[in-house]
Amino acid sequence: MSEREPSAPTASTALLTDRYELTMVDAALKAGTAHRRSVFEVFGRSLPGERRFGVVAGTGRAIEAIEAFRFRDAELGWLSDNAVVSDATLDRLSRFRFNGDVRGYAEGELYVPGSPILQVEGTFLEACLLETVVLSILNHDSSVATAAARMVIAADGRPLAEMGSRRTDAASAVSAARAAYIAGFGATSNLLAGKRWGVPTMGTAAHAFTLLHGSEEEAFRAQVDAMGVGTTLLVDTYDVMEGVRTAVRVAGTGLGAVRLDSGDLPVLVGEVRALLDSLGATGTRITVTNDLDEFTIAALRAAPVDSFGVGTSVVGGSGHPASGFVYKLVAHTDAAGGWVDVAKRSAAKATVAGRKFPSRRLSASGVATAEVVARGALADGRPLHVPLMVAGQAVAAHLGAAGVARARAHHAAVLAELPPSALSLGRGEPAFPTLFA
Repeated sequence: MSEREPSAPTASTALLTDRYELTMVDAALKAGTAHRRSVFEVFGRSLPGERRFGVVAGTGRAIEAIEAFRFRDAELGWLSDNAVVSDATLDRLSRFRFNGDVRGYAEGELYVPGSPILQVEGTFLEACLLETVVLSILNHDSSVATAAARMVIAADGRPLAEMGSRRTDAASAVSAARAAYIAGFGATSNLLAGKRWGVPTMGTAAHAFTLLHGSEEEAFRAQVDAMGVGTTLLVDTYDVMEGVRTAVRVAGTGLGAVRLDSGDLPVLVGEVRALLDSLGATGTRITVTNDLDEFTIAALRAAPVDSFGVGTSVVGGSGHPASGFVYKLVAHTDAAGGWVDVAKRSAAKATVAGRKFPSRRLSASGVATAEVVARGALADGRPLHVPLMVAGQAVAAHLGAAGVARARAHHAAVLAELPPSALSLGRGEPAFPTLFA
């Protein structure tokens, strides 16, 4: 591992855990099976909302959380006071540190149903305890990144900014900004996401700033005096057209941008563009921020919008389905040390036994045609698993701001592999089939 700026949580993540993980470990220690080498895999049985593809995000955060998974005095004391596990198990947990291996899809990668996006190998005790913390991160961040990727497609090359911090939990806001940036958003309003993950930040003023002053013109002059004529002025606190005229009168024809946060946007944007041009502000951009999602963004493709600001629908609003990832045991060693492949057979929840080796099959022109999930050896195609942790040590390339930048670049590259049909925003079949070999 190379030295890096610390961005992993300093607090223990050990109680970001469902109780049954600890009770299983308690019972396995008593039965003498907790030491058995085991392989767990994370995958989704289907794509949320019948979307065409999903985006893997949260990988860097997950391996940082695994590094911080320690039972310290505070955690052990609470477990003891509440009689969650036996004293012998408490003693074992006091020495817990994940020493196993984690492999998986590079952050920013695309996935389809059955894709083994993460593979955790260690003792049963080690790997079992990580289920909840790993799933909570990957399910949240991948859901955000998948929604964000659809908005990037709908925007058709025009910039998007994530502005949803006020619409979700404070910690979730930071991780959502990170995930949206990986999926192609250009900036966030969240300052901690900028500090912690290197996401570019943006922001100017809200309606409150205009209402604070005696007039719209007074507010605009104060903002321009502070930020220069390249700033973005919010012009719909009162009358939009009068707001545009005032903005150009105050800032001149070099005004950077105007922002619209309400109204019938397809019509209003055209009217604002025509007015700006007639006033000589032909280079002034128009940004819109009114409850946007991928469908409203797509509806504005023909309108002269220069950029979009998205809040609720990217951080987790209505119509934002969860990723639905699960964490399942697929192989373990037996009492003699030999490997045994295992699978569930329950109706509608059956799993595929054994360690997987996934690859993406591409056409001669570089278009993805299938996900090949092999057991025993890697099949043809682009290999999808990369090392994320080795013997309990995180691979530094996936961590911190540098890891986010790497994931963003990887996502942009693999998005280009999608067949044209996968870019549709409508419900449909996955972008390519999953083949188990």
